[in-house]
Amino acid sequence: MKNNAQQEKMHKPNQLQQMVFAAVLIAVNVVVSRVFIIPVPMTHGYLNLCDAIILAAAVIMGPRWGAAIGGLSGFLLDLLAGYGQYMIFSLIVHGLEGFIAGYARTSNKLIQILILLISALVMVAGYWAVDSILYTPAAGLAGVVPNLFQGLAGVAVALVLLPIARKSLNRNN
Repeated sequence: MKNNAQQEKMHKPNQLQQMVFAAVLIAVNVVVSRVFIIPVPMTHGYLNLCDAIILAAAVIMGPRWGAAIGGLSGFLLDLLAGYGQYMIFSLIVHGLEGFIAGYARTSNKLIQILILLISALVMVAGYWAVDSILYTPAAGLAGVVPNLFQGLAGVAVALVLLPIARKSLNRNN
């Protein structure tokens, strides 16, 4: 019989498996976020479901992978959507959002929700600063409510996705 340490080692994904899983999550995030978009003319941007997948992926995979999935998802979304001026900013803002959300890997639901809310607020603050720099402070301010809506919707959807994802991942191990 195998002891618990051997069994745990067998079920722990290796670096290559994690990288492939992260790449799949980035691809899924880009596709889903490009299919379900709502343009916001006053900010030259758009609303999507990007944050939901970033937050859920970060909770599942941790801060390092959350940063990678968040940053690359945001970067690629802007590239494909024709928002080249946002690409580097989205890499940073969504990367930071994913990094922070990665610390929500806890069984304490209240702490998890608070961390996810903080990560969404960081995204809102990041895009407020970006829009203020790229356009005007008024444009930055105009983007706060839509980005807050997107962030809070992302938190809500992530909280729904997490138990489903965990159940699926546990079944496959």
